Amino acid sequence: MTSQPTMTKAGNGPGDPANPGDPGSGLQAGLKNRHLSMIAIGGVIGAGLFVGSSSGIATAGPGILLSYALVGTLVVFVMRMLGEMSAANPTSGSFSAHADRALGPWAGFSIGWLYWFFWVVVLAVEATAGAKILEGWIPAVPQWGWALIVMVVLTATNLASVGSYGEFEFWFAGIKVVAIAAFIVVGGLAVFGVLPGVDSEQAGLSNLTAHGGFLPNGPGAVLTGVLLVVFSFMGSEIPTLAAGESEDPQRAVTKATNSIIWRIAVFYLGSIFVVVTLLPWDSQSIVDLGSYVAALDSLGIPNAGEVMNFIVLTSVLSCLNSGLYTASRMAFSLGQRGDAPKAFARTTRRGVPQTAILSSVVFGFVAVFFNYKFPDTVFLFLLNSSGAVALFVWLVICFSQLRLRKIIQAEAPEKLVVRMWLYPYLTWITAAVIVFVLGYMLTDTEHDGRTTVLLTLLVAAVVLGVAVVKQRIVARRG
Repeated sequence: MTSQPTMTKAGNGPGDPANPGDPGSGLQAGLKNRHLSMIAIGGVIGAGLFVGSSSGIATAGPGILLSYALVGTLVVFVMRMLGEMSAANPTSGSFSAHADRALGPWAGFSIGWLYWFFWVVVLAVEATAGAKILEGWIPAVPQWGWALIVMVVLTATNLASVGSYGEFEFWFAGIKVVAIAAFIVVGGLAVFGVLPGVDSEQAGLSNLTAHGGFLPNGPGAVLTGVLLVVFSFMGSEIPTLAAGESEDPQRAVTKATNSIIWRIAVFYLGSIFVVVTLLPWDSQSIVDLGSYVAALDSLGIPNAGEVMNFIVLTSVLSCLNSGLYTASRMAFSLGQRGDAPKAFARTTRRGVPQTAILSSVVFGFVAVFFNYKFPDTVFLFLLNSSGAVALFVWLVICFSQLRLRKIIQAEAPEKLVVRMWLYPYLTWITAAVIVFVLGYMLTDTEHDGRTTVLLTLLVAAVVLGVAVVKQRIVARRG
C-alpha cells in the first residue's frame, strides 16, 4: 500500500527527495483558494471547445447538444468518483496514486505514464496552435520561434513556484470564463431578439429544427458526435492534482467536485446551444470560420475573428501552463513511488519538482520538433497513440473507486466526505458506457477513431508490459 505525501507550508525550507513511504513530499502548499477555484472552473474549458466544436456540429447538427450532454454526464460521474478518492486522500498523483493503492503498482505505473505521455504530446499541439496565431499577428518571428518562446516562458513560470503557476492560470482561466460568459449572454439575448443594434436575422430557436430537424443526420450521428467531443473534456481532473498543493486539499477537492455539474452545463452546453441557435447548423460559415467566430460574425461584431483568436490563444496558453504542471506532478508522483527516476521526486527550496518539469518540457520540445519536421508520420503517430488515453484514465478511475471505497470504509470512514451516487451500480454503468464508447470508436474509420484506439492500445500494452516486468523484478529482489 502506497503512503501518501504530507504537505509542507510554503517557506518551510527545502523539500527532501521523497522515497516511497517517506512522510514528506517536498511539495509546498502554494496554491490559494482563489487559484484552485479558477483552476477548477477554467480546467473544464479546453481550447478544443473553441476550435473543435465545428466538426461536431457539422456531423450531428443541433443534436450535438445531446453528444455534449452525454459526455458531460459521463465526466460528472467520473469526477464524482475521483472526488471521493481525492477528498479522502489528496495527492499530487491523483488517480494514478489511487490506482496504485486500489488495483496494484502495475495500474498506478501504467496509467501514470500514459497520462504523462498524453500531456507532453498536448504541449506540442498547443504550442504549435499558439504559435500560428502569434505568427499571424507578428510575422517577423517565425512560427517555430513563437513555439519556443511560449514554451520557455511557461516553463520558467512553472519553475519559479507553484504559486506562479496558480497566478498565471488564475488570469488565463479568468479570461476564458469571462469571454465565454459574455458570449453566452450576448448570444442568448440575440437569440431571443432583445439585443439592440445587432444584426441577428438568422438567430432563433427555429434553427434547432428548421434545417432537417433536430437530428438531421439521424440518431447515429449523436454517437459519432460523442467521439468528436469527448476529448475536449480532458483536463477536468486537474483540480484533483493541484489540490495536493493547496492549503486545504480536502475542501478544494470537495468544492471542485460539487461544482462540475454547473460548469459543464454552463460552459459547454450553454455556449454550444447559443452557437446552434444563432446560426443554422449547416451554415457554411461554421465550416469556414469555426463555430464561435461564425456566431460572433453573425451578430455583426467587428473583428470577430481577431477577438476569438485572442480567446483561443488564452485557452492555448492556459492548456500549455496546466499541461506542463500536470505532466510534471504526475512525473513527480511516479518518482516518489519508485516508478520513475528518483530525481523526479526531488524538489527545490521553493517546493518545485525541477527535474520532473524539465524532463517533461524536453519531451514536449521533441514533440514540437516532430510536429514541424514529420507532421504526417512521427507526430501523427504520437497524436493518435495518445488520443484515447482520456477514456483509459476514466476507466481506471471507475475500477479504482470500486475497490478503494471498501478500503476507505474499513480504515477511515470519516474521510468519505464526498460519495459517489448509487454506489456501486452507477460506477459499473459508467464503466460500461466508457467501454461502449471505446468499442464504438473501433467502428469509426471516417474520423480515425479506430486508428486512435488501436495505437493507444499498442502503447498501453507496451507500458503495461514494462510495469509487469518491473513488478516481477521488485518482487524477486524483495
